[in-house]
Amino acid sequence: MTSPPTERLVLVLSAGFAALEGYDLACYGVTVPSLLKDGAIGADKTAAGTVGSLVAIGMLVGAAVCAATIRRAGSRRLLLGGAALFSLGMLVCAIAPTFALFGAARLAVGVGLGIVLPTVTAYVADLSTPGRQARNVGLMMSGYAGGALLAPLLGAALLSDASWRWIYAIGAAPALLLLPLAFRMLPESPAHEQVDGPRRGDLLGLRPLLARGRWGTTLLFWAMSFCGLLLVFGISTWLPTIMQAAGYSLGSSLLQTAALWVGAGVGMVLGGKVADRVGIKPVVAVAFLAGAASLLVMSARPALGLLFLLMFVAGLGLIGSQVLTNAYIVGHHPPELRGRAIGWALSVGRLGAIAGPLMGAAILSSGLGVAWNFYLFAIPGVLGALLAAAVPAVRARAAAGDADGARVSA
Repeated sequence: MTSPPTERLVLVLSAGFAALEGYDLACYGVTVPSLLKDGAIGADKTAAGTVGSLVAIGMLVGAAVCAATIRRAGSRRLLLGGAALFSLGMLVCAIAPTFALFGAARLAVGVGLGIVLPTVTAYVADLSTPGRQARNVGLMMSGYAGGALLAPLLGAALLSDASWRWIYAIGAAPALLLLPLAFRMLPESPAHEQVDGPRRGDLLGLRPLLARGRWGTTLLFWAMSFCGLLLVFGISTWLPTIMQAAGYSLGSSLLQTAALWVGAGVGMVLGGKVADRVGIKPVVAVAFLAGAASLLVMSARPALGLLFLLMFVAGLGLIGSQVLTNAYIVGHHPPELRGRAIGWALSVGRLGAIAGPLMGAAILSSGLGVAWNFYLFAIPGVLGALLAAAVPAVRARAAAGDADGARVSA
């Protein structure tokens, strides 16, 4: 960073990019009930679960593209290209006459977002002053929560009288302003201004991440991302539908979803600040556990006031934990490995994002009680906490190998 104003500018614009994924993630879950009722487009629960996973498949591909090319292409170029692809996909979603075309557009949206999120996370870490990486990543990702919060609020305001298509049309609009501003005002990351060409045998950026002394930590981060993204995508896709199945109205379900994302935003900002002071490992572990515990209490169908509080805690824990995991990954690695590390972690983690919507669809279609949705989604929350707790021990053993990994990547 050359000056504090530049840091603020980067955070504001980067939060705008993060808001694109947040809005998209929530808007699909918000519109699923309306899509299922729209006989003209031909959607059912099984197809809706499949389309929810198509976005995650696209994100897997996009994150892998980021990991393999970020050193050569540069963060700024990848951000602009990914956001442009996202905007195009959202416009197609808004006008798609069939659910098949809608699903293809969602796949393109996923590729764009898969490029954007790891790129912007590494970008903010590269341009952060020492000791403020987790804080700045949390602040940047508050845009993610803000975008996700906007979707259920718009749904509550529009879906009773207007078509679900407006939710997707509105989602493409901010990029029309964000892209020109970013093109003119964002600098390139110093970590990518001077890079060598691809190295033989580098395995698309994987070689230093899987080097001796580092591979164990890499696998733990991949598993944490799998658990975190399974929860984020599974819950965000099906939460309004699950709460309607539990007897709540569409309006109440959407407001509960909004409470979830308010909690997520608080968790991202507050968690990042606390992590810079006390260390990020305990913050991530506690967040996963808090989210899992809130789901278990929700299964007992508490009073409405307590339910909204539990939704807040679930967002703070289950969604905030995934964002803090991303901050953990970029803070753990040296600058030359940040883009690769977060790109591959999110790429592998997208397998969890694929599994989450499919798992939710299977539970809802199985005839099991509504409580089983909460039981089964609590399991990866507990597992994520255990994985987070295991990282420091692996990291301590890997300390001697960090220098070797850095030399491999140089």
